Amino acid sequence: MTTTNRQTSGFIFTGWHMLGVMVMFFGIVITVNMVMAWNAVTSWSGLVVANTYVASQQFNAKAEAAKARAATGIKGRLVVDEKTVRYEVFHPDTGPVDTDTVTARFRRPVGEHQNFEMELTPVSTGVFTGPHDMLPGQWIVEVTAVKDGRIIVHEGTRIAVIRGRQ
Repeated sequence: MTTTNRQTSGFIFTGWHMLGVMVMFFGIVITVNMVMAWNAVTSWSGLVVANTYVASQQFNAKAEAAKARAATGIKGRLVVDEKTVRYEVFHPDTGPVDTDTVTARFRRPVGEHQNFEMELTPVSTGVFTGPHDMLPGQWIVEVTAVKDGRIIVHEGTRIAVIRGRQ
């Protein structure tokens, strides 16, 4: 009878090694999930409307009003530079449109702490301006022009301000 003497040299993967691999794998997965959850909770409230039921009931009326405004052909043009916000209300065929007030609401796509609203002052017929130092980044601008108590232009535009320019 012959016995062979086996010598083992090198690395042997044991149960302790497997335990370490499992702890590292699930530790990374759990850590990434916690970081992503924290970012989701702290970066955006998720609030789009205060009451979704009421908003759904008002949707058809708002859609009809928007169609009626679009049918008039009156348009607006927003220009933002380093220090000034300018909005022009005009009809492509007849030119500037007489307007009582123009309000611009600036919102960040994420977060609410830099949002602001401004009433623009008339410069000439259909031209309104207002001073404001614009911070760089993405903005959603909602502009409302009113004439005789009726909204004649209501539009939302997403702009990017780079070094104070649109």
